[in-house]
Amino acid sequence: MRPSVVTSAVVATLVGFAGTLAIVISAAKAVGAGPAETSSWVTGLCLAMAGSSVVLSWRHRIPAITAWSTPGAALIAATAGTIAFDAAVGAFVLAALLVLATAAVRPLADLVARIPPSLASAMLAGILVQFAVAVFQMAGAEPAFVLPLVALFLVARVLLPSMAPIAVLAGGVALGAATGRIGDVGGALAVSDLMLVTPAFDPAVLIGLGVPLWLVTMASQNLPGFTVLRAAGYPVPARSILTVTGLASLLTAPFGAHTSNLAAISAAICTGPDTHPDPAKRWPAGVAYGLCYLLLAPFGASFAALFAALPGPLVATVAGTALMSPLAGALGGAMAEPKDRFAAVVTFAVTASGLGLLGIGAAFWGLVAGLATLGLERAAAARRG
Repeated sequence: MRPSVVTSAVVATLVGFAGTLAIVISAAKAVGAGPAETSSWVTGLCLAMAGSSVVLSWRHRIPAITAWSTPGAALIAATAGTIAFDAAVGAFVLAALLVLATAAVRPLADLVARIPPSLASAMLAGILVQFAVAVFQMAGAEPAFVLPLVALFLVARVLLPSMAPIAVLAGGVALGAATGRIGDVGGALAVSDLMLVTPAFDPAVLIGLGVPLWLVTMASQNLPGFTVLRAAGYPVPARSILTVTGLASLLTAPFGAHTSNLAAISAAICTGPDTHPDPAKRWPAGVAYGLCYLLLAPFGASFAALFAALPGPLVATVAGTALMSPLAGALGGAMAEPKDRFAAVVTFAVTASGLGLLGIGAAFWGLVAGLATLGLERAAAARRG
């Protein structure tokens, strides 16, 4: 046991938690969650990370690092004002059940695998682009506040990419304090209570949010997470990982927490030689990582209060800059296959448009439009051939 095992876990926790918490807070606001619901949401996520990381790392003797679905949080945030909180919780339950079904039912896993990666990436890009654009919309309204943070992000990204969102958050807090824009943080030391929410199962929300939440979690989080483990030389117990994270998601969904999954970026911090020269001795980093989240769990109310005190432009800038690297990856994946590019553009355009039909959100319709376009193109090509 080396100190680097623990320090890697602490850094991974810091990157995963502080770097993307603003997106979770934005998601909570989008579905009308109040302070109590938001703190319960954050606490539920921390408990899911703690339990799933410890169980998987201990059982399989690999550094199994889990995380909340950041693209999923962005998807929820993009639905602002259209979905009630209890209906969103119903979608979280469905997404968790679909993850469990993916682990248990081979044809369902095969169905997910058959979705062209270009279209899955285009759907994700259509979700994320709104947050990147919001940064520069804010910059137009408040250039003196936002542009220095964008510059800080670009410099920090060159020097230490994984810490860039945290640098923006720290710099923004300092700038906000210096300009008197930090609100009252009197409730920031409150301890969280888990708040049980009775889910509402609205068919439109289940299709428009629950199904896309499952898809982006599988395509943009779990599959890259599997790749990180394989690249580090570890076997990937995929069914076990999906079962444990699906159960964690199902147990915490009634407390407002959205989907949990295998991590990718933060996982890479704990799977390399900097953690331990011997790959067989890196798995305790997963346990230490889980314990870090267990320590954070009681303070969900504090984190929710702290972020509520931050100025809106800062939260938007932190969220948007944190999602720029995933957006770049998604756009690259969408355009990677020349024969799928037009269908990917259709998927991206429909998703980014915010189109809502029959009460169902744009992410679902974007994927439907892309699949229909791709199907027509392939049918025409087969007919010509």
